[in-house]
Amino acid sequence: MRVVQITDAHLYADIEARSRAGIPWRQFQQVLNAVVAEKPDIVLFTGDISQDESAASYALAVQALEQLPCPWYWLPGNHDQPEFMAAERPMVEQVDLDSWRILLLNTQVEGKPHGELGSERLAKLAEQLENDDQPTLIAMHHPPVDVGAVWMDAIGLQDRDAFWQLLSKYPHVKIILFGHAHQAYAEHHILGTGRGIGEATIDVYGCPAMADQFLPGAEQFAIDEASRPGYRVIDLAYSDAQGSEWQSWIERID
Repeated sequence: MRVVQITDAHLYADIEARSRAGIPWRQFQQVLNAVVAEKPDIVLFTGDISQDESAASYALAVQALEQLPCPWYWLPGNHDQPEFMAAERPMVEQVDLDSWRILLLNTQVEGKPHGELGSERLAKLAEQLENDDQPTLIAMHHPPVDVGAVWMDAIGLQDRDAFWQLLSKYPHVKIILFGHAHQAYAEHHILGTGRGIGEATIDVYGCPAMADQFLPGAEQFAIDEASRPGYRVIDLAYSDAQGSEWQSWIERID
C-alpha cells in the first residue's frame, strides 16, 4: 500500500500569483505530476492548501487533485478555511485500509499560527484508538515535536505533551505525518515505558512543502532558496509473520 503525503501548497485564486520563491500554482502542478508517477494508492494533503483563504483557491486545488489516479484526503492547516474546504470536498477523520488505518487530525486553532488538539479532540482520538488496534498512521498539520527551528517550534502543536501521553497507551500507533514546517524531517520518537512493552518509538515524519521551503535550523523565519518543493512516499505493509512494516522517503521536483 503506497501512501503519498503532500502539504503546504499555499495557493491563490490568481494562478499567476507569486510567493517568496516561486509561483505556487505551477509548483503545485509540478508536484502532482510527480506524485502521479509514483502510482500511489492514497494521497494525503496535510494542510495549508490556500494562502489567500479564498473559495476559488480550494476550487482550483480540487480541480487538480481530481486528476489523481487514487483516492485523496485533506485536512486543514493554520491558513485554511475549513468551511470552504468542506464545500468542495468533505473532510474525513478515518481511512480504513486492508491492514492499516489512517487517522486525520484537525490541529487548527482559528486565527492562530500554532496548533492544538484540545480536550475534545484528544478524547475523540482516544476513543478511536481504543476501539481498533490495527496498525495506525496519524496525519496532522502541526508538528508534535521540535524540528530545530526556533520560530517554527514556537508555533507547533501546543498540547503535544498530552498528545504523547495519550499515544503511550496505544502501541498500534506506528507513524505520524505532519506538514507546516516546510521541510523534510524524520525522528524515531521515544515513548518510554508507558506502553507496557519497554522503551518504544513512533516514527515521526515531516514533509517538504509544495510551495516555498523553510530553512532548517533557523532562529527566525527564513526561506531555503537552495531546496525544492517535494513530497513524501510511505510504503505500508503487513504480514502475520512480520507484523507492520514500512519504508518512507522524500522526493523533490527538479
